[in-house]
Amino acid sequence: MLFSSWEFILLFLPLAILVFFLIPSRPLWLRKVWLFAASLFFYGYWKIEYVPLLLLSIAFNYSVAELLTRCAGHRKARWICVAGVSANLLLLGYFKYTNFLGQLVNFLTSGNGPRRFDIILPLAISFFTFTQIGYIVDVYRKQSLHYRFLDYAVFVIFFPHLIAGPIVRHWEVIPQFAERPMRPDAADARVGLALFLIGLYKKIFLADPFSQYVETVFHAAGGGGVVPWFDSWLALIAFALQIYFDFSGYSDMAIGLARIFGVRFPINFNSPYQAGSVNEFWSRWHITLTRFLREYLYFPLGGNRCGPWRHSLNIMVTMLLSGLWHGAGWTYVIWGGLHGCYLVISHRWQKFKERRWPSDGAGYRFATKALTLMAVLIAWVFFRAPNFATATNFLSCMSGGHGLTMSMDTTNPARFPGSLIAKCGVHFVPPSFQVESYDSLFKLTLVALMGALFFPNSQELLAAYEPALEAVKKQRWFQLRLEWKGGLLLGALFFWILKTYYTATPSPFLYFNF
Repeated sequence: MLFSSWEFILLFLPLAILVFFLIPSRPLWLRKVWLFAASLFFYGYWKIEYVPLLLLSIAFNYSVAELLTRCAGHRKARWICVAGVSANLLLLGYFKYTNFLGQLVNFLTSGNGPRRFDIILPLAISFFTFTQIGYIVDVYRKQSLHYRFLDYAVFVIFFPHLIAGPIVRHWEVIPQFAERPMRPDAADARVGLALFLIGLYKKIFLADPFSQYVETVFHAAGGGGVVPWFDSWLALIAFALQIYFDFSGYSDMAIGLARIFGVRFPINFNSPYQAGSVNEFWSRWHITLTRFLREYLYFPLGGNRCGPWRHSLNIMVTMLLSGLWHGAGWTYVIWGGLHGCYLVISHRWQKFKERRWPSDGAGYRFATKALTLMAVLIAWVFFRAPNFATATNFLSCMSGGHGLTMSMDTTNPARFPGSLIAKCGVHFVPPSFQVESYDSLFKLTLVALMGALFFPNSQELLAAYEPALEAVKKQRWFQLRLEWKGGLLLGALFFWILKTYYTATPSPFLYFNF
């Protein structure tokens, strides 16, 4: 069930909220039982066959954590932790990487490896597995953590974050409903609903309109065709904006949904395309995943508490595994490897710069932002391309390997600005694929770029209402006020969306695949 589907918005969510508010706050467990049941139905709506797998995973990991607390101080606690984490990774590996490993064996044995297995990836397995691995490791480290089973189960299965994050930590969420009654709060509901609607508008108005054009261009590149130089760059920018507004929109909706029930989630996106370095980009993009990889992989490997070569190796291992987590394919591994190389170079440059140019000017900041965005864009080619051949063909078109070309459908070469573009050495060619309207695409790209590069994000718009766990810096020049005018605007847009977009099946979120 998609957050943007009419089944969720008009049926599931109103019923979940209504029953939650009607249930008395005492005893404490009543509302938690309802949230658990509603979340279980939400997950089972996709494929009920995998509900037992989710329940088994919750029961197994809770049992491992309980065993760790009973073995506190004993040497065998370490082996229990290793066994628990390994079991989770084996489960994830079977469903997500069996066919990938089979392809690798086939490649190494010239096609004599196993055939492709018909394995369906359970929804959200990457997210609920990482969430529970973090819990087991934390229990092992402290060996004094203990939560009631119902509190732990609600923490794992809570539907706002179950499908695609944020990857929340137990000590951030469980105390919010384990130690106090979950009472309805009008202020929380108002802020949560506003965040949910902002995320919905990002998805429908900004992310989804790019999808058809991006699919068309990458499909043409995948077929071995020559994509015009201009279209290759335009499609790459369109995809960068599509995945940003799709996933940040989902995160806004998840944070907003949790807030409606009185639970605050951490921020997951903080204007990543405004970053001045790749280090900063990863502190702003999918923040909760970056945090998980840093705390449970990068730091145990040694982090930066070692020599420069070992530090670089730790970065590369972390980012390669990050790429593999995103998808079982070589393009994802290359994407992770590219970001690993970016981070290594960024760390080395930062140390060099601190010795030579300790201060940053406006020009330097602009240049670093532009260079960071360019590096991120190039890496997105491998993230989006279905295979290596498509990625290399696409990069060839981007680099002008087939000439600096532009489709005649883009603009009239006999009129301005087409005439000026032609004088700059760009050749106009017949269209190789059909695009519905370049004018609409240009306008959408400009609006989305302005929003991603210069405007405040959702949390900053609502900073006065403390929308997330972390403190959010307030913007002086623009704040969204949840008064009758703002409510009228959000409500009018919502009515227009219902009338216009819910005659067809909504498109799934991109991170549902991971």
